[in-house]
Amino acid sequence: MDSKGKNILTVILFLLLVVIVVLWAADTAMRDNAGKRGVLQLSGEWQKLELVLEQIEENYVDTVDSKAISEALIIEALHELDPHSVYLPPRDLEAADEDLQGQFDGVGLMFNVPSDTAIVINTVSGGPSEKAGLMSGDRIIRIDGDTVAGVKMPQDTMVARMRGPSGTKVVLDIKRNGVADLIPFEITRDKIPVNSVDCSFMVNDTTGYIRLSRFARTTYVEFMEAAARLSETGMTRLIFDIRDNLGGFLDQALLLSNEFLEKGDLIVYMEGRKRPREDFHADGNGMYKDIRLDVLVNESSASSSEIFAGAIQDNDRGKIYGRRSFGKGLVQEPIYFSDGSGIRLTVSKFHTPSGRSIQKPYEAGNDDYRYDIIERYRHGEMVEADSIKVNDSLAFKTVGGRTVYGGGGIIPDVFVPIDTTKANSFYVECERRGLPVRFSVLMNDRHRDELSKTDDFLRLNALLDEICSESSFREYAASQGITATDEEWNDMKGYIMTQVRALTGRYSALDDEAFYKIFLDIDQIYQTALNDSEPMPVSGRDDADAIS
Repeated sequence: MDSKGKNILTVILFLLLVVIVVLWAADTAMRDNAGKRGVLQLSGEWQKLELVLEQIEENYVDTVDSKAISEALIIEALHELDPHSVYLPPRDLEAADEDLQGQFDGVGLMFNVPSDTAIVINTVSGGPSEKAGLMSGDRIIRIDGDTVAGVKMPQDTMVARMRGPSGTKVVLDIKRNGVADLIPFEITRDKIPVNSVDCSFMVNDTTGYIRLSRFARTTYVEFMEAAARLSETGMTRLIFDIRDNLGGFLDQALLLSNEFLEKGDLIVYMEGRKRPREDFHADGNGMYKDIRLDVLVNESSASSSEIFAGAIQDNDRGKIYGRRSFGKGLVQEPIYFSDGSGIRLTVSKFHTPSGRSIQKPYEAGNDDYRYDIIERYRHGEMVEADSIKVNDSLAFKTVGGRTVYGGGGIIPDVFVPIDTTKANSFYVECERRGLPVRFSVLMNDRHRDELSKTDDFLRLNALLDEICSESSFREYAASQGITATDEEWNDMKGYIMTQVRALTGRYSALDDEAFYKIFLDIDQIYQTALNDSEPMPVSGRDDADAIS
């Protein structure tokens, strides 16, 4: 090779070296910048996913809907992790956040669908529907011109059609008892408060009752207002009902727990693979440290409800009554994306003060996890305390030395089974056809003026005695093709008529307070707690009472 050729080769090699250095520097800078932005550099098996997506982008035969594929991949990826890590598209994310913020935009009415038509139970006081003139017992026939009665429209779909941004309008065509034609109501949507405290009242001279449906942004404030009212009337004991409460904001559970615990008492701690242990303690400034506390739970008490119940139980602060709670002890961290969607990613697990993990096992798969409640029925846990599966290796000690068990959920101190005796054929058929609800609607149609003006419980009871007689319900049931022998009726009349009275009482000015004051008479978990004369916690599962 001549000198000219050598010079050209030297230049080419030099240029290649420059390109390599530039590319290396650019790659290093990109990685550094990605690190600064918090972007994870994928490695190992994760790189295969990138390669697949690259191949689809470069070589797939048809046009690709990248958004649909991305969302499908996100959903499947999170599904493989645990039952509570989820992807939420913009609309679902907005609805999920609304439910916990303590308010939403809508028309402000409560309704049910006993057959195929939505019937207004009550309107929110001061809300758009009340201002527009809607009344309990009104039937919703059309929403913005679209028929929703008699077409088997799902209740959630009706709710979605009535909700909307504040200031927008919706037209409801209403059928009102005694009025021949439909009545159109143009309603301007507004902010509607979502209450956490369903009701609160004094059971007797010293015992108060508060039912909490969720741990939303306003829960602590609502609870403190309700507890203050009861304290002013002599409350020295509280029955706190968190059955069917699926949880919500952690801080609200901490604030409520703090009201009952001594300074330094551990409320809960959480820990994860990438999250160091974080403890939460009571500050000793709670206002209700000295009252007797009884907590009601069931298989649908979850998350923040279990944090509260676990803190009370492990600190030997009060008794837990009912059935084993759901077992949801995973901590989700919200992550929001610029398109309005987001994910709830599990980052930690909750542990009660004794060290129990609240979370029930989910390694068998999400389907088994979701159907866990059915399995509890199958192996007898809902009716027998001894059927609750416990693992001696997961035994823990409370502050006072009592034995409690981990493995998922909070096992109550006093077990109360589901009452399987209220199930003769007449009762089952009445429930299947929704007769108690439909009869209460009929009574409201006939006595709306009297019910809506009754705001005193004694007067309401007298009115219900008059309009909800046993004979009137049996006649109504017979008109629907459902009859009972005297023996069948006598077996079930107490339970059925209490339901009927409670449902009808809900149409009064007392609303949910009337319902629960009446219905709790046949509520076995509540009655067990109310009639328990021993205020101190029981000594472990082996001594737990089984009420049959």
